[in-house]
Amino acid sequence: MSHDLVHARVREHLGRLRLGHLAERLDALLREEIGAKQKKRVSMGITIAHFPAVKTLEDFDFKAQPSVDSKLVRELATGRFIAQAENVLLFGPPGVGKTHLAIGLGRAAVEAGHSVLFTSATALLAALAKAESEGALKDKLNYFAKPKLLIIDELGYLPFEKRSAHLFFQLVARRYEKGSLLITTNQLVGQWGGVFGDDVLAAAILDRLLHHSHTVLIQGDSYRLRQKRKAGLLGRSAPPGNHG
Repeated sequence: MSHDLVHARVREHLGRLRLGHLAERLDALLREEIGAKQKKRVSMGITIAHFPAVKTLEDFDFKAQPSVDSKLVRELATGRFIAQAENVLLFGPPGVGKTHLAIGLGRAAVEAGHSVLFTSATALLAALAKAESEGALKDKLNYFAKPKLLIIDELGYLPFEKRSAHLFFQLVARRYEKGSLLITTNQLVGQWGGVFGDDVLAAAILDRLLHHSHTVLIQGDSYRLRQKRKAGLLGRSAPPGNHG
């Protein structure tokens, strides 16, 4: 007998016995139970995701970064893109809030019921290379292919070695049209040949990443730069490349 049917029967009997207030209490208890289960599930999902910090979309200062499409971010927070195995690419110089947005969207995805794993690009490649040298690449690729959303932070800060680029391609190909990737990068698409050390491989990776994707481009000063400017430590026209 289904849970709803049992609940309906209990309510009916309580109603007959004129125990309406007990029926209301039953509803409240069930709501509490469901709420507690949901809280536990979200808490476990956040632990499994390995987020490097506690960041939420509510804390993100959209006013400080007007180039960020807040409407698109709100749409992405629903997790619909994950249900359709679409990707998200966050482009922008260091310090503009890409990681904050990535963690915030990851938390929203957990709350929406999806499995999430967060990793830096460096840690991901180190794990794949180590697994390959130990003859366990298949298992490690499966590990990174399993979550519905895999977040890869700071892609392109260090150029890939040739072997790493091939390992990364294998992962992208494995997840293609099966699971979502959310990637933060400081390199625009035209520079990915340099990142991967191979234009053909970069094109093959981008082809799969961009096929079903949403892109968020953040243009503007880093938070650190803005704080320095506020404090009067910089002139109004800091060189554009200085986004450390």
